[in-house]
Order: sequence, then structure tokens, then C-alpha cells
Amino acid sequence: MSAPVRGRSTRVRQASNRRPKSAEYRARRRVILRRRLVALLTLLSIVGLSYGVFFTPLLGVHQVDVHGAVVLTDDEVRRAAAIEPGSPLVRLDLAGIHERVAAVPRVAAVEVERQLPGTVRLLITERVPVGSVKLPDGFHLVDSTGKDYAVLPAAAPGVPELVLAAPSPTDPATRAVVGVLNDLPEKLRADVVQVSATSGADVKVTLSGNRVVKWGSSDDTPRKAAVLLVLLSREGTTYDVSAPLLPTVS
Repeated sequence: MSAPVRGRSTRVRQASNRRPKSAEYRARRRVILRRRLVALLTLLSIVGLSYGVFFTPLLGVHQVDVHGAVVLTDDEVRRAAAIEPGSPLVRLDLAGIHERVAAVPRVAAVEVERQLPGTVRLLITERVPVGSVKLPDGFHLVDSTGKDYAVLPAAAPGVPELVLAAPSPTDPATRAVVGVLNDLPEKLRADVVQVSATSGADVKVTLSGNRVVKWGSSDDTPRKAAVLLVLLSREGTTYDVSAPLLPTVS
């Protein structure tokens, strides 16, 4: 009679041993499923956010701010930038925008910046004329690099006339004239009426009162300017500082 009792007792113990193990397995399974669900939701969130940022107007361009425009209008700069409203901010071709704005003749330099959540900032520096060249189609403005960047119907006030055959950054005469103007002290620059050259070595500067200065090349311009300031204290119509060690007045 005792053997069947022992058999039943063994089966009961085995069943009770299996129940905790089964509960523990189910608990572990729930934890694993919960972790997988969290990972899946996180992945879906990342994918959704990435899609929204990169492919929708969620963080698209809503405003283009222009800073530094003087002669150019903000709208002219925006048209040159050609930024499509709503374009995803993170996918903007900043190099392309820079290239398009920099191609505007009046623009000397440009910086392009993204500003979250939806603004593009364009900071431009316009060219400043050092002189103008009178040609058949008008007065061509030339900047400190020798670039011919704009044409006006009349002479620009306060800008000396440049007598050049064809203003260009690669033209020796243009480089010489611009080099002299760039290095002149303000005291002299304000008195300049005209600067002419046919080569890189025969620059002539005309000051107010029809005073002509034979400058020669643009070499040693600061030294020549210092000598000229001394010579101008003497009466004369022609000042030669092409050889600053042997200046003359006549």
C-alpha cells in the first residue's frame, strides 16, 4: 500500500517543480517580447523622424534671411540663391547656394548658414568700387581686385576715373592702377581725380587742381605716397615719384 503513495507523491513533486519553471519561462518571455517591442517602436520612431527631417517640410526652409546687402536688394539675393520653400533644411546644397549667390557680379563674398528650425541665413559682402572706367556703354565700376562688376549710366560720385583700355584682373595696367589705389593713404586718395595706365609701369595719378603725378609701377606705393606728400608742399603741376629716391617737381 505504501508504493502507490510514493508514486503519487513523486508525480506531485515533479508537477510542482514544472509549474515554477513554466511561470519563470513565461515571465522571461514577456520581458523579451517587451524589449523587442520597445526596440521596434524606437526603430520606427527613428525611421519616421528621419523621413520627416530628410524628405518632408517638417524641418523645411520657411525663411531666407539676407544680411549685408547695400545696393542689391534682399529679393535679388534670394532669387540668385534659388532656395525652394519647404526644401528639407538638412538636405540643402549649401555649396550650390554659395556658388549661385557668388556668381552675382556685385557680390564679393557670401556665407551660407542653416538655422533651425527652418531658416537659411545669407551673409553677403558687396564689392566696393575703387574707380570707374568710361566706356561706350557707360561707366564700369572696378573693385579692389580689378574686377569690372557693374555699369552705370553716369559717373559714380566720389569715385576717381580710371583710364584703361579694358579693365580686367588679368590686365597688367588694371592691376597696376588698382594696386596704387589700394595702397594710397586716405589723405591722398580723397584728392585723386583720375588714374591712368597703358601698362604695368606707367601709372599716372591726376590730383585736384590738374596736378599730375608720374607714379610708374605700383611697387613701393606707400613710400612713393610719403614722398609725394612732402613734394605737394611745393608749387608745381607735375610731380615725379616713379623713382622715390630722386623725385622731381616741375
